[in-house]
Formats: sequence, C-alpha cells, structure tokens
Amino acid sequence: MTASTTSTSDASPAAAPPTPRPRGDWFPQLLRRLHFFAGILVGPFILVAAVSGALYALTPAIEQVVYAHELQAPPTETRLTLAEQIRIAQQHVDGDATLSAVRPAPEPGDTTRIMFAADGLGASESRAVFVDPGTGEIRGDLVAYGTSGALPVRTWISTLHRTLHLGEFGRFYSELAASWLGIVAVAGLVLWAVRIRKTRAKRDLVRPARGVRGYRRVFSWHASVGVWMVLGAVFLSATGITWSAYAGQNVADLRAALGSATPTITTTLGEAGEADDEHAGHHGAVGAPTGAANPATFDAVLAIAQRVNIDTGLIEISPPAEAGRAWTVREIQTSFPTQVDAVAIDGNTMQVVDRIDFADFPLLAKLSRWGIDLHMGSLFGLANQLVLFVLAAAIAAMVVLGYLMWWKRRPGRGTARMGAAPRRGALREAPWWGLAAVGIGAVVLGIWLPFVGWTLLGFLLLDTVIGWRQRRRGASG
Repeated sequence: MTASTTSTSDASPAAAPPTPRPRGDWFPQLLRRLHFFAGILVGPFILVAAVSGALYALTPAIEQVVYAHELQAPPTETRLTLAEQIRIAQQHVDGDATLSAVRPAPEPGDTTRIMFAADGLGASESRAVFVDPGTGEIRGDLVAYGTSGALPVRTWISTLHRTLHLGEFGRFYSELAASWLGIVAVAGLVLWAVRIRKTRAKRDLVRPARGVRGYRRVFSWHASVGVWMVLGAVFLSATGITWSAYAGQNVADLRAALGSATPTITTTLGEAGEADDEHAGHHGAVGAPTGAANPATFDAVLAIAQRVNIDTGLIEISPPAEAGRAWTVREIQTSFPTQVDAVAIDGNTMQVVDRIDFADFPLLAKLSRWGIDLHMGSLFGLANQLVLFVLAAAIAAMVVLGYLMWWKRRPGRGTARMGAAPRRGALREAPWWGLAAVGIGAVVLGIWLPFVGWTLLGFLLLDTVIGWRQRRRGASG
C-alpha cells in the first residue's frame, strides 16, 4: 500500500508548459491511483488480518507450552488398549457426552485424545479428554476445534483471524482483506519495476536507503521491504481466498469443473460418501455419531486400517455418525511428507468399504492441500511458522509505512490534511484497447472476487465525488 510517489509542485506564471507524458504512462498512473485508494481504504482490514495471522503462526508452539500437561505424559513401558483408555474417559465424562472420535497417542510421551460430542458446544467443537496411554491417568479435559484439534488459545486466535469473533458476518472482513492483498501487492510490484527502471538510485529500492530523511526514507523502506515480500503476500492472498464465502466457492467450482476436487471417501454403505475438506483445520468437523460405539471396535478397526494404508501415528478413528455408515480411519499428518490417507470399514463385516490415498490425488488437489497447510504453518513445522510470522509482520509494517507516507506528503507542517492522491485522468489518456482491457479485467475480477468488484465500484464512486468537488471548488474560486 503506497501513497502517491509523485509530488505536487506550485506552477509559476513563467513556468514552461507541461511536458507531454510518454505513451504507455497511463497504465502506471492508473495502478498508482488504484494502489493508493485500495491501500488507504482496505489497509485497516489487511492490517488486522496480518497482525492476527502473525499471532496465529505462533500458536502451535504456544499450544505446546500452555497445554504441556494435557498433551504430554511420562513415557512408560506398558500401553493400555484403546478400549481401556476409552472406558476410562467415558467414566470421566459420566455419560454427559457421546463418543465421537479417538486420536491415539502418536509417539511415546504423548497422550491419547478421546473426543466427545456434548450439549453446549459450538459448531465444529468437541470435548477432548486427554488420557495417559500408559497409566490411564486423565491429564486434561478441554474443548477442541475442528479436524486440526485446536485447543482454546489457538481457537480464539484463529477465530479472531477468520471472523474477528463476529460470526458469519465477520468472514466478510477476511475475504475483503484476502481478495485485495494480492492485487495491492502486484500493483505495487509493477510500480516498483517502473520506478527502478527510471531511477539512478536503484539500491534504494532493494534495501532501505541510507542518509535520507522524511518521505524519501519511508518510501525507501516501503519499496524495498515490499519487493522482498510480494510473492509471500500473493501466496497468502491466493490461499486465503479459498476459505472465503464467495470467492472460495468460485475456486471450489472451478476445481470441480477441472476434475481436480479433493477425492471423497464413501462412508454411507452402498451410496455416495462424504466429502473430505482440506480446510477442516480452520473450520468444520465431521458430525458426531447418534449412538454409542463399542470401545473394543476401535482397536479392531485400527488394526485393519494399518494393514491397508494407515502407516503414521497421527490418525483419527471415527465411529459411524448414524446407522448404515462405515467407520473411518484418517491420517491427519499435514506436515511434509503429507500423510492424509483414509480408509472406510464396515463395522458389521469388518470389510474395507473404500480407501483414499494421497498419492492418487489429482495434482491440483495436492497443490491445494500443500498450499493450505503452508498457509496454516503445519507443512514444514516451526520453520514454516517463523517464516509466516515474519511475512505477516512485514505486511503489517507495509500498511503502517503506507499511511506514514500519506501523512508525510501533507501540504505543510502543522496541518492535519493528508497527502493528495495521485493525479486522475489516466483512463482519458488510454488507447481504446487499454480501456477495453481495463473494463474486461474489472468485470472478471468482479465476478471471480466479488468483494473486489463491489469495492472497486465504491472507489469509482468516491473518486467521482472527489473530482466533482474539486472542479466545483475550482469554478467557485
């Protein structure tokens, strides 16, 4: 988000007539004005998304510290069966909840997570009882969210990032931020390329300038930091859009049309199955069963699944959600190498009903899975999370620097007026094919990214009003 990079100078009566602008200059001028207005008006939304995203990037590590007692247990030489651990957890909840899933301890020193559906929980929430697999000790009882199993601290920050704790209405803020982030970043990159081609001080656009002050110093920081983080900003924008309500549905429809939707596993016996959701770490969990599941069946189902395609410790075993459905065993390891294979098993015959292997996913489905896990910081663990934190912090800094540039370009010291917007009239200088390209691009963006279309219309109306007021003021003066 950049304020105008051109300053306004007072013209004297003896000044020479303005030099005609070179052909093709209309497009950078249009981008500069778009970059300015988008940055000024959408900047607060991007800033909130960046700050909350930076916090979320650190939550996996925070979770391990805050909930160390629940997540970890002293290693022992003995290990209770899943059935024994489930019965202990059921005695703990004392019939107040319905067993919905089990996540066995993935490594020695970890706890088993027994998950229950209970009254009073929110959408996608479950009551998680943490059991020491060696001794059967109850290590904790917390509310977990979604397939990611986020615990209260991470859930709170995640909800802040996605909806500002405003429910479905709050999703509009994140869609607006995700939709515009990539556009503002790409526009800034084009303006950077135009400027570095013309300027002699090229180093000041790839690293902060030294020995300068005021607007030039802030601009140098904005430009040099921006060019290093632009690809990351576009990536976060593109992957963030897939979570959104409107643009996200457009992405899902396109993937389905291309035959690259994420494969689904059949859980309804004899009928079509339920859809997997690669976004389930941020929202949604499979429905809880309506009846009680036999604890002993969990061990038997797991043994069958491990003979088929389940070969990692990070798994979730889910009993049938209702009569006529199969048990499912899913790998939930979203770090690299990704292991999200799944198998469905008929609990009556103990026969495999269906299986899904990540190796067989279409390429776009794999890329989507990796992109989402990279966005959430799980693909490469701590290194991934630290990079996301730095990137989100840089995006937040870019917004702040943009507003600081706007302030420093104010007409004079001691005034509260902000810097003027870049000059208008770029489209009047554009050739017919340029007007057509801009019009078609605006329509495509408006359809594909509805929030961009609506706000573009708002920018146009605002710009029209500002121009009308300036002309009226000039006529009256």
